[in-house]
Amino acid sequence: MPTNDSTKALLLHWRETLPKDRLAHLVRDVARMQTRALQARLTEHGVSFGHWTFLRILWIQDGQTQRELSESAGVMEPTTFSAVKAMEALGLIERRHLAGNRKNMHVFLTDKGRALEPVLVPLAEEVNDVSVRGMSPRTIAAVRKALLGIIENLAAEEVNDVNEPG
Repeated sequence: MPTNDSTKALLLHWRETLPKDRLAHLVRDVARMQTRALQARLTEHGVSFGHWTFLRILWIQDGQTQRELSESAGVMEPTTFSAVKAMEALGLIERRHLAGNRKNMHVFLTDKGRALEPVLVPLAEEVNDVSVRGMSPRTIAAVRKALLGIIENLAAEEVNDVNEPG
């Protein structure tokens, strides 16, 4: 498998230099590699990774407010505002008020934005397939279960931290 120098350095780190480094670092590096692989594919279609994030959300639930989009994407509202403006300029979304609600601006996919779903989703699926190449279904299920367990543990800690008297 051909690799570039940064990937070789990353593999050397995990396999030889610090093979027992913190799991959080390994998860971050996996996410970074997957993001890079997806970004390379999205770029061929003129879509940035940031726009991909919002498109994915809108494909599932169109018509969200910018605040809802921010919360769904886990980003600050100014980041969402910038992305929405750029996506609107590209003709992927439109912003409009719902009838009877002049306060909130809602974000809706255009036909062009909706048409990207069957083009881009297979690219993300391809990255997932590449990521788990050579792994058995049992291993994939175990990794998935472990990662979901990590999310649940961290979410439970957040709830406990909020509920504990300060």
